[in-house]
Amino acid sequence: MRKVVLFAHISLDGFAGDMNGGLGFLSYDQELQQYADELVKTVGVPLYGKTTYLLMEGYWPTVLNDPNADKHSLEHAKWVQDIPKVVFSTTLDTADWNNTTLIKDNVAEAVNRLREEPGKDLVIFGSPGLAKSFMKLGLIDAYKLTVHPVILGNGIRLFDSDIAKSPMKLLESRTLKSGVVTLHYEVNR
Repeated sequence: MRKVVLFAHISLDGFAGDMNGGLGFLSYDQELQQYADELVKTVGVPLYGKTTYLLMEGYWPTVLNDPNADKHSLEHAKWVQDIPKVVFSTTLDTADWNNTTLIKDNVAEAVNRLREEPGKDLVIFGSPGLAKSFMKLGLIDAYKLTVHPVILGNGIRLFDSDIAKSPMKLLESRTLKSGVVTLHYEVNR
């Protein structure tokens, strides 16, 4: 059975974005990119909330047509263009990006059907709103977090106070040269 994995970058105080959803606080370097590249190899289906989906849909297709795009960006753009994607939204009418399925309701049932299909994991990329919804429904099986050495003080929280207690088992952690700590937790069920 495939797992639902949340991959998110967060500040030391638990924010997944600044007040505008920006990620300017990330300590993104070659080592972190390599970590993200390793994670991408485990993805069978990216899962997005509406906001992240619209950002991705608006950006990655443009990279494919950018004569100045570097090799890594072009390879990732091709991957994200071709892979089957799922967006969860009650307000989107359509999801027209190549290989995208829109799920508007019966989220738990839809996710459980996706889990039963053969293939690699279902990975939420950021999408703090979707992540919180999945947490409340008990749908996340594992967390792959990168904790960045910065305190934002405010922004978009990844974890809300109304999420139920969920014991975890640490599977792996690494400290990168930048001070970023990568954490891989599995939910104890």
